[in-house]
This record gives sequence, structure tokens and C-alpha cells, in this order.
Amino acid sequence: MESVDAGGEVRHWSGEVNGVSLHVAEQGPAAGPAVLLLHGFPELWLSWRHQMAALAARGFRALAPDLRGYGDSSAPADPAAYTILHLVGDAVALLDHLSLRKVFVVGHDWGAQVAWHLSLLRPDRVRAVVALGVPYFPRAPRPATELFAAFGDGFYITQFQEPGRAEKAFARYEVATVLKKFYSLELDLLAAPPGVEIIDFFEASSSPLPWMTDQELGQYADKFQKSGFTGPLNYYRMLDTNWQLTAPWHGAHITVPAKFIAGEKDVGVESFGTKNYIESGGFKSNVPDLEVAIIEGHHFLQQEQAERVNAEILSFLDRFSEN
Repeated sequence: MESVDAGGEVRHWSGEVNGVSLHVAEQGPAAGPAVLLLHGFPELWLSWRHQMAALAARGFRALAPDLRGYGDSSAPADPAAYTILHLVGDAVALLDHLSLRKVFVVGHDWGAQVAWHLSLLRPDRVRAVVALGVPYFPRAPRPATELFAAFGDGFYITQFQEPGRAEKAFARYEVATVLKKFYSLELDLLAAPPGVEIIDFFEASSSPLPWMTDQELGQYADKFQKSGFTGPLNYYRMLDTNWQLTAPWHGAHITVPAKFIAGEKDVGVESFGTKNYIESGGFKSNVPDLEVAIIEGHHFLQQEQAERVNAEILSFLDRFSEN
């Protein structure tokens, strides 16, 4: 494993953990407080490029893996290998691989789900957690697919359930176009009209994204061209299995210090009653030691509003600088 000097460039290495090989990008001093950065769908370690540089400049050791199924990490063929317990297990095994007892954890989108569940299942390994875009919801009374059935067949999670369906629809487009369609999202609800595939309904911005260069988009596309979308889509296909597996934690709270950051125009905040859950106190009742920052922006916030997100993360981590 390569180490990184303070202020150095991003270094890349792979580790065998929990039965898979995880590719990890690392920046900052090896002896600095470790920050584990967990990306979302459909992204890579690269999503954290701005945060890694900011953390490293402040003396933190930033560790950003490609999650299983993504990029240069292993992509098991069996959908059952993508449960939330596998994902949390990967994070714990990675910390063990690095001999890190306790770390800060930052997650976005699906990475936020992993960060919340790492905090829930193994609070002894988490100094504090920062989640972007997805708040912690307690285990629902019914499986996810039952809850989402009300949105119809056009709902993206419903369409993602059937093995091969989304992959077949995605394949009609260049990989970069598929990614840009997701990165350009500004819809109120991620549901297509009846009989329409969700990727056909989504529109890609005709101009370059203001927060991502064409070269960066090409970096993402190159990796997804190689690894495909099945691994990432399998996360969604395990939602009902996750509901079954997490029964022992029904009603459990997040006890570690936490901060939630979201864009005011994020479809995930605007939909599903999330905004009311945050503002009504329901969120804080489930995460008692909680700070909330709703800022300008959309879903891919750590890239779109990098400086503001960096400031929010660093100000929170400063609370623990003397600990």
C-alpha cells in the first residue's frame, strides 16, 4: 500500500477486504485523522476530488474507495452480494485493513445510506458522520417496493428492480449520456410516464455541466464503460432484502454525532415527505446529536457546491479536533 505525504497528490491502491478488492484513492498525511468518503449512484471516488484536497490541506487523511460494483473495485455477479450488510462490512474491513480503530465518515446518496448504517451497526468505529442528500430514516413498517408501488411502474426504483431492464434501456445511449442524464436531474419526482423507461424520460443538459468538465465526465464514462451498471443497480435490487436483514435494528437510533447537508433543490429532499421529516423534528428524534445544513444546490452537492460543502464538513470536524 502506498502512503501519502501531507499536501501530496492523490495516490491509488487496492486492498482485499471482505471478499472483494476495493480500489481506494487517498490524499493527505497517513498519520492524520482519517475521513472515509463514500460515494453514491452513479458515481466513483472521483466525486470527492474537491473534498479530498480540502481535507488533506487541513491535515486529514482522506480515503475514498470505489464501492463494490463500481470503478476499479470488484463487481460480484450475484445480486445478493450487494446488501447493506455487505456494504457496511466492506467499510469495516477496510478500516481493519488500515488498522484504523475509529474514523470520520462522510457519505453521499447511497454512500450516505452506508454511512448511516455503519454508524447504526458499528458506532464503535465512527467518530462522527456527515451525510449528504439522504437523511437517516428508521426501518419502515413495510418493504421498500411496497412503499414505492404507489408511484407506479415509471418510478426509477421500481424499474431498477427487474434484472437487466435498466441495463437494456441504458445501453441505447452512450455511457457518458446516461451519466449526464442523471447528473442533470432537476425533476420533482423521478418517475416516467406510463410505458416509458426512466432513462428515456430523463434529459441530459445540452451544455456542459457547470460543475464538471467534459474531461471529468469522460473519466466517469471510461470506468462505467468497463464495469457496467449492473453492480450499482443491484444496490436497489436488495432494498427488500435489506428490510428483512435489518429487523433487529427496528426502531434503533443513530447515537454518534451527525451532520446532514442537502441542497434546497435536491429532488430527494423535495419528495417523499423528506422536507417535512427534516423540519418537523422527526429526523432529530432518530438522530439526537444532529446538525442540519440546507444550502443552495441540487443533488450532486459536493461537486456542484464544493467550497460550501467543504466548509460545512470542516466546520463540523473541527468540533472534534481536540478529542
